[in-house]
Amino acid sequence: MSTPLTAESFVERLKTLEQPGVLERYQKSFRLDAPNELLGVPMGSVFALAREFIEMPLTEIERLLDSSLHHARVGAMSIMDKQARAKRTPDAARKELFDLYLRRVESINNWDLVDLAAPYVVGGYLANKPRNVLYDLAASENTWARRTAITATAYFLREGDVDDTFRLAEILLHDPHDLVQKPVGSWLREAGKQDQARLLAFLDRHASSMPRVTLRFASEHLDRAQRDHYLGLTSRTKA
Repeated sequence: MSTPLTAESFVERLKTLEQPGVLERYQKSFRLDAPNELLGVPMGSVFALAREFIEMPLTEIERLLDSSLHHARVGAMSIMDKQARAKRTPDAARKELFDLYLRRVESINNWDLVDLAAPYVVGGYLANKPRNVLYDLAASENTWARRTAITATAYFLREGDVDDTFRLAEILLHDPHDLVQKPVGSWLREAGKQDQARLLAFLDRHASSMPRVTLRFASEHLDRAQRDHYLGLTSRTKA
């Protein structure tokens, strides 16, 4: 008998995958707000289980998002990502995935959840459409909405399109949360691999005032002299 593609079945299977010592490691490294709960299940096992449940209906995926178990919501994001990546997924279903993500963005409440699904579920859907919604997300009071805005541009970078990454990075440049500051720097770095001149111009304007963690990530692939120059600007500003 095949396993029913339900949220309940997914969670039941998930709980059979716990391994000794894993929960303790997660408890030391994850920054989760209550009432989120962790299981001692390796993330690789969650992703493998998500492949088995790739045909899960949207209503059941949303039930996973209702779970207090972080691993259940990781499963939901992984299933959504896999569905969005699949070439056979019709456009109407891609829109439903996109709409679900935006409707439940407050449930997508950790960096790993955003990073799993935002590039393909959000960015992939918007690739050939107006992208105003990303700027709305960037203006949100919700940290995960703002992280979604910059992380979704990862899909555009795959297509050689750096414009929205630079524009959103400028909007989010002084974000108060380090879990937004870090991806802003990371995606600036990746955009700079494609257009280093634009990255250098961006850093010329902003390096002296941007959060140091953002600058460290953004300048990571510059040559040593360039990186030392930009990092030195923040040091002199604070001196």
